[in-house]
Amino acid sequence: MSFSAFLENELLDHVFKTGEYTVPTNLYIALSKSTLDDDDVGDGLTGEVTGAGYARKKCNTWDAAAAGAIANTAAITFAQATGNWGIVTYFAIVDKTTKGNVIAWGALNTTKNIQSGDTASFAAGDLDITLD
Repeated sequence: MSFSAFLENELLDHVFKTGEYTVPTNLYIALSKSTLDDDDVGDGLTGEVTGAGYARKKCNTWDAAAAGAIANTAAITFAQATGNWGIVTYFAIVDKTTKGNVIAWGALNTTKNIQSGDTASFAAGDLDITLD
């Protein structure tokens, strides 16, 4: 899991008093079929799944940070695919349902070919965010 260039700059400005970071009202999980990197942005998220019933999924349930880590505390379940989404390889945490800013991103431990009728999901605790 990596923080985006957007979030890294926002946090540095906030901590070192050259700007203020406004916490997003909601966080959403996006799925991608392409490699993501620190410069991806929400309105141009590389390879994001589109169509066939796909929509970013709201996720505002996270545990309190401990030992430099945090994780989702509830399952994240996307709508059932109404067509083939393709092979999903990455996920991103973004601050809007469309466009917006990428907060963090990471590769899936196991890629998944989402076909019509499949339901993509993450169990509670599956999205681990760690600061090194």
